[in-house]
Amino acid sequence: MNILPFPKPPAPPDARLQSEARDWLVLLTSGTANAADARALRQWCAQSPEHALAFEQSKALWQSLKPAAERLQQQAQPRRFGRRAFLGGAIAASLGALLLQTSLPGGVAGLGADYSTQVGEQRGIDLAGGDRIELNTQTRLNHRTAPDGGQGLELLSGEVEVLACNTAPLKVRAGAGWVSAAQARVNVRHTEQSVCVTCIEGTVLLDVQGRSLRLHAGRQLTYSSQEIGLPQSVDPGAISAWRQRVLVFEDAALATVIDEINRYRPGMLLLLNAQVGQRKVQARFSLDQLAGVALLIRDAYGVKITQLPGGVVLLG
Repeated sequence: MNILPFPKPPAPPDARLQSEARDWLVLLTSGTANAADARALRQWCAQSPEHALAFEQSKALWQSLKPAAERLQQQAQPRRFGRRAFLGGAIAASLGALLLQTSLPGGVAGLGADYSTQVGEQRGIDLAGGDRIELNTQTRLNHRTAPDGGQGLELLSGEVEVLACNTAPLKVRAGAGWVSAAQARVNVRHTEQSVCVTCIEGTVLLDVQGRSLRLHAGRQLTYSSQEIGLPQSVDPGAISAWRQRVLVFEDAALATVIDEINRYRPGMLLLLNAQVGQRKVQARFSLDQLAGVALLIRDAYGVKITQLPGGVVLLG
């Protein structure tokens, strides 16, 4: 008779992994974490069962101390702090510091730009001659001299819709290229070192790395400093739906959907289950309903949610 041994459970995380797991929680509640940090955390947790267990233990410890955290947060309310909010308290004698945050949207994202928007904010800017720029959430835009010596704009980060009414083109610098629109409507998005240009109406010209390209309505092109993609056909209405405060997703991976939602809400939704993140989504969200989107994801995909300070929600 052969007796099979029981599977050996993962070894308890060592002090180094426990410290790194706490550091990840510190980052998540600092108000500075972004989508790249979220991907890095998922990769860290996937390195080994011990890594994942260390982070699970840190989450569990936070949950067990949540009542104490809420009391400390209430005590901090009457005091005045800067944009970076309250961090303090004790997480436990054995583990070090407990971090709390009551953050304000946007942080310092807009400092130094001629025009900017905060998290979830949208605004329009009227330009000379009747042209108009609509700024989406977390966008920074500067005045910039165009290559021909005329006045232009530079999209430092974020997303804009350009409504160019004149025959003289309105020129926008984005990443490694220039977008020129005359009597046209174009959406330009500059996030994570990549630029995506979508012609909504009319025709737009692109000058990227010495190449001149033309986009007609319903065509989209993505480029970076390293490469230029091929034009693709897209639904212009889905691309510009944010103008009506709506997000439209068509056959998009859940991880991509969550990254996009994070641009519009304070804090961060962080999906730790890579397999669930590959699930395809057909969805339409109103920006006014994003406060409850974590519960919708929980109910639709059966993931567990853990609430952290500053609007951070772990989905795993």
